[in-house]
Amino acid sequence: MSSHNDAVNGFRAAMLDHGITPPDTLIGDGLLHRFHVEADRKGTLNGAYILYLDNKPSGWAMSYKTGVSFTWTLSGKKEPLTAAMLRQIAEARQVRQLEQAKVHQLAADKARWIWQQATPITQTAFHQYLVAKRIQAHGVRLYKGALVIPLVDETGAIVNLQFINADGTKRFLSGGRKKGCCSIIGETTETILVCEGWATGASLHEATGHYVIVGMDAGNLKPVGEIVRSQYPTAKIIVCADNDPVGIEKATVAAFSCDGLFIAPPTEGMDFNDFINVGGVVCG
Repeated sequence: MSSHNDAVNGFRAAMLDHGITPPDTLIGDGLLHRFHVEADRKGTLNGAYILYLDNKPSGWAMSYKTGVSFTWTLSGKKEPLTAAMLRQIAEARQVRQLEQAKVHQLAADKARWIWQQATPITQTAFHQYLVAKRIQAHGVRLYKGALVIPLVDETGAIVNLQFINADGTKRFLSGGRKKGCCSIIGETTETILVCEGWATGASLHEATGHYVIVGMDAGNLKPVGEIVRSQYPTAKIIVCADNDPVGIEKATVAAFSCDGLFIAPPTEGMDFNDFINVGGVVCG
């Protein structure tokens, strides 16, 4: 019994080390179990694990939300996954993909409905966030007092929305797809700028006249940049970083990945909205 307890405790510790909060009870029957991950939306089962408690305790776990997965053995030795584990893992991933596709589709349908109901605006004065950032509206809309920014997929279809309140707080539509999706400002030009935030993108477009692709966060710059390159193989792509450690790192990777260039404001902590609003000049 103590060896089983050692195995369960060891597997639990490994899950925590990989950023996966385990369920209260771990079942070592060699079958795949899904569980609710702490802080996830109620009713979701974004965690999965398989645990064997035989003479060679081993296991596998994954967070569907973060994509993190790992294998584990009590002995610490690297053991090949059994055919049964591989089959269950493949089935679990397929089920998860189907579930995620359904969630994304429902969110996309809702996003398009909200966008149709939202009110088009044309002037900066129509929303305090535009006033604070000193930018124009660029086709965004208002819905229940919030600025609504559309996110489109690689086909140009609206699949998600970002809502920005007057105080600058932001949120995305629950369940909406974000990876590889973007917001677009302006018309196509030979030079294309890729950046993180929408206000930054608006400032860049107003300062340069270039076509701007907004990835919405630093982690999305690489997939968005790659899609832009595939759609515009001869364009000059410039990834415009926020000047913070994560922004610089992610933008550098994105620029390399899409065979583009990289620029950042000269002052740490600034994005290009800040830089342009204090009189900075963007060349590109």
